[in-house]
Amino acid sequence: MTRLIKPTRRTFLKGSVTLGAAAALQSPFINHAWAQDVSYDGEVFDAGGAVLNIGEWGGGWQEFVRAALVDQFEEDFNCTVNWDSSFPWFPKFVTQGAQDPVFDICNWNLPNLMQTNSAGDFFLSVEEMRANVPNAANCWDFAFASGAGITWAYMPYVYAYRTDAGAPPDSFRSFWAERYANKRGAYGTENGLMHAFFMATAQEFGEDQYDMEAAFQALEDAMPMQISEFTFNMLSQLERGEVDIAVHIEGEALSLKRQGAPVDIWHWTSRPILTQTKTISRYSDPMQKRLAFALMNRTLSPEFLNAFGDEFMWRPTNSEASITAALAEEGVQNTADAVNEFWVPDWEFFVANKLEITDRLNEIFGL
Repeated sequence: MTRLIKPTRRTFLKGSVTLGAAAALQSPFINHAWAQDVSYDGEVFDAGGAVLNIGEWGGGWQEFVRAALVDQFEEDFNCTVNWDSSFPWFPKFVTQGAQDPVFDICNWNLPNLMQTNSAGDFFLSVEEMRANVPNAANCWDFAFASGAGITWAYMPYVYAYRTDAGAPPDSFRSFWAERYANKRGAYGTENGLMHAFFMATAQEFGEDQYDMEAAFQALEDAMPMQISEFTFNMLSQLERGEVDIAVHIEGEALSLKRQGAPVDIWHWTSRPILTQTKTISRYSDPMQKRLAFALMNRTLSPEFLNAFGDEFMWRPTNSEASITAALAEEGVQNTADAVNEFWVPDWEFFVANKLEITDRLNEIFGL
């Protein structure tokens, strides 16, 4: 098996952000309406009843974001937000094409964003977004690591573990301890937590996050594992004692602890993060693009991020926002020192190698 190494594209927090819109600068469609310059400086304006098409998660997430953000936004800007929660976004973007975007603003997990970004000139660059989203000036550097969107919320990856199953984990390799044999919880190959765990495992057992062979061997050594498709299923397995340690994310795992289950979390010494990232479509019409800037700006406001963190325990990327009390009780802070070691896995690398990784892991997991 080959291993693709891309040392110039590592997306560590301290690394450089990939920017660029060269394709757009050479577009043959420069006279179209959507090529007009659009700027936004944070003011409220009358959109004249315009419709803003967005793609974002549904269910309780949609209900909360509408109540905490979108309803007032529609009133203030005299617009209608058309919300689509029928994920995945990739086939919708590529089917409709870059010049006729299905969404004006869209929320992503980074693997799907990187896949879509590599398929065409769909999105404004980070540089263009930062110039028109005033609240972006207060965001930590890793908020811009994708090069194609702005990350507004994130969670560190953790181990969730049973506190009644012996000593707590004390290193990333604790997952492989003999006492956890057949009581380890991980995910199928379509779950992004498995993708991040794969790259963190490669970094721990190999040369770096690109060392696929080291990760394959380590995950084979971790078998047998309990494989789940979704994080909420994993929480149920933890609560019932079917697993004693599991790959998870901070906020969701802490929610089970707060319900009184004998569960706690251990943050990986390698500090990758799960992110929520919004893009703005390059070829949206001028009014929709301006509205998208405005909605992005309000998404990054401390007021919304504080409310969102209180509801879902996601951390904010805006340095001016607060940490929700539930996380503050765990010692979480929103300071430069506190975020210093976080890094964003190289999702371009993962997308480029996804087929090989999926096939090998399915073989290892017996799926």
